Amino acid sequence: MSIDRRTVARSVRALGVASAAAALTLSVAGSALACDIRDFSAEAKCDGAKGVITVTDVDASGVQATVTVFLQNNGADLKKVGVQKVKGSREGKTITFAEDWEPNAEYRVRVEAAGYVNADIKPNLTTPSTACTKDGEKPPASSASPTPSDSASASAPASASAPAEESESPAPSQSGSTAPAESASNAPSPAVGDSNLAETGAGSNTGLIAGIAVALVAVGGGAVFFGLRRRGANSDR
Repeated sequence: MSIDRRTVARSVRALGVASAAAALTLSVAGSALACDIRDFSAEAKCDGAKGVITVTDVDASGVQATVTVFLQNNGADLKKVGVQKVKGSREGKTITFAEDWEPNAEYRVRVEAAGYVNADIKPNLTTPSTACTKDGEKPPASSASPTPSDSASASAPASASAPAEESESPAPSQSGSTAPAESASNAPSPAVGDSNLAETGAGSNTGLIAGIAVALVAVGGGAVFFGLRRRGANSDR
């Protein structure tokens, strides 16, 4: 059974493409694991009242690198703070440089790993604007305590109010010198509008009632008179 040349050519071509893809993948993976300047970071911290500079290496390949820290002044190295070696890891390895840094100071951190890295961490490290202080340091006691003027002003109202309280005396009772106001109200008071009318009879129905009484008396007298006269006439017969 013979093999077609076109089939062989296609197979070789596919194998070449697969090999190139595998090589590219291995290259990318290898470069990802290789030591790089981006695996390093620097930070200025405080260790109690003293300052320190820390450098952390997260290179998973574990390539050994040399880290050098320089204090900068107007873009130039003023002094070398120190040199240390570090082997990074996926979790990160940190080295510490003892440096009593000043606020807003600038440091250059150089990283060198043979065949991999020879560069500075960018940007340069700038320290915080506040210097380190002792742990547990408290503000002055005077800031929390009242001033003499405050204490004097607080006690002044109490002392000024004391004489006023002593000078006050209970008002004398007037129950013995004046008669109680309720003694005049024991008798029932007359109805409103009837006090003067009861004495004079004005404004009431007294006249009308008297007139009716007189009329009734006159009618009664007349009836008696006529009755007696009628009885006398009957007796004469």
